[in-house]
Parts: sequence; structure tokens; C-alpha cells
Amino acid sequence: MLTPPANWGHLPFFRDDLPAIDAALVKDKRDVLPPSDQVFAALEACAPEDVRVVILGQDPYPTPGHAHGLAFSVDGEVRLLPRSLSNIFKELREDVGSVPPNGDLRFWADQGVLLLNDVLTVPAFEARGHRRLGWQKLVPQVLDALSDRPRAFVLWGNDARAHARRLDGYGHLVLQSAHPSPLSARRGFFGSRPFSTVNAWLKEQGHAPINWTDP
Repeated sequence: MLTPPANWGHLPFFRDDLPAIDAALVKDKRDVLPPSDQVFAALEACAPEDVRVVILGQDPYPTPGHAHGLAFSVDGEVRLLPRSLSNIFKELREDVGSVPPNGDLRFWADQGVLLLNDVLTVPAFEARGHRRLGWQKLVPQVLDALSDRPRAFVLWGNDARAHARRLDGYGHLVLQSAHPSPLSARRGFFGSRPFSTVNAWLKEQGHAPINWTDP
């Protein structure tokens, strides 16, 4: 049984849609990632009022031991980084000059970076295997809740970019590019400089920049 994150439990999704998803997950005999107590880790890490930046991805890593509930992040002991994260670090190094010591991005979340996927679960070894489970009803409600003041949104990949129009008219910074996966990173992700762009915008708004590199 999935427990709604306390600070986001008021969203209609958790009343209207989560029960059916929960029931489907119970019936799914495949290994489901991330573990159930980490499915809402990104939302648990960032209360709405604390969110300054949203990085929106696709679905969790399908390799067991990788997904832990924050989009693109892995536990610090994972040594061979997922290829999407490796490409993120390549762009980060080009953009700001260095990268974190490992793939655990929870220190980004501690600074108000919401690392959210469009779909929050995946069967092991079956990327996008839960695309039709109903998760996509959650992100629009999260984005609406975060449009009470200007924030920075980084949309990577077509699933994330499909939400761009919803963010119009609120004074947000909205950055869109290809997904950092090896299949698409060279089609607009590399060279997009999202990290320095977000920080420049935050400074213009009178806010502290994000420390992207040093936990």
C-alpha cells in the first residue's frame, strides 16, 4: 500500500487515482521499482513551499538497485552510473566545471530541486512498462500547485516537454531539451547549459543559486 506524501496529500490524485494504481501494483507479479517506500521520495523530500526548481524526467531506472524515487538520481554506492546520469554529468561538467562525487542527487533536493518523473514506477528491466498505469495524472496537479509563484522548470524529453504549455503565463523559467539518454542526448541535450541558466535566473529573482556539485 502506497502512502501519499504528507505535504502533497491534498492533491486530488491521491484520492481519485492512487487507489487504482495501488491495486494494479499489488496484482503485478513482476519486480516493481523503486521499492514501495521510495515511490514518492521526490515529493517527500520537497514540500511545495520549498520547491525552487523542478527537473522533470520520464520514468524510473529499470535496472534493479538504481531507482530510489528521485528522477535521475541513484544511491551513492552505485559505481557504474546509468547512462542518462552519466550524460547529465558530462553536461554539468561542461556547464559549471565539475560534478558531484557520486550519483546521489538528494543534496539537490535538500536545496529545493524537485526531481520528479512523469511515471513513478517501472517493472524491472522493462523501461516505460507502467506508462499506462495512470501516473501521468499526478504531474499536472503538481505543476499547478507550483504555479503560485515563479519557479524554474527543466523539462527533459518529450514526455516532460508535453507539460510546457501548462506552465505558460506564471513568470516561470521553462527550459526544454532532449532527454539525456544515449538515444537522444546529442539531439539538443548536450550544450543546453541548464544548470548555469537556472542559477542565473535564480540570482535575477533575488534567490541563492543551486549548488549542483558539492554535497
